[in-house]
Amino acid sequence: MAAAWGSTLAAVALRAVTPWRRSSRLLAASAGPWAHREASSSSPQAGEGQIHLTDSCVQRLLEITQGSEFLRLEVEGGGCSGFQYKFSLDTVINPDDRVFEQGGARVVVDSDSLAFVKGAQVDFSQELIRSSFQVLNNPQAQTGCSCGSSFSVKL
Repeated sequence: MAAAWGSTLAAVALRAVTPWRRSSRLLAASAGPWAHREASSSSPQAGEGQIHLTDSCVQRLLEITQGSEFLRLEVEGGGCSGFQYKFSLDTVINPDDRVFEQGGARVVVDSDSLAFVKGAQVDFSQELIRSSFQVLNNPQAQTGCSCGSSFSVKL
């Protein structure tokens, strides 16, 4: 597992300086509290059940997606805090998915995952050691781990 995660981070680091490889569909995830960007609403009626996209997220998605592709955000069990964020590019919208669109960029979240991220922001952050999509200011998260990719939920 650690080797797979390390190779994912290496791929993301290379992504900052090389073109996107279509064969690698998993994108790095992080929920680092250190990065805060101004969020833009994904709809005119932004509320707690919404996902907010930052300008940097919209810009990066417009750069990497083609045609009907969108960013899928999922929450899985795992990580050192109990749950972890998973980002991937996808083209299929399922019946239980919610679509959040802004400026032509789309983020899709299934109904089960939405319960864990409603009201959060999706951001794209470029740092010296990695570039990744991140979930920020998640009101459903109680604590997160030091790596920023996993969290525990408020009960």
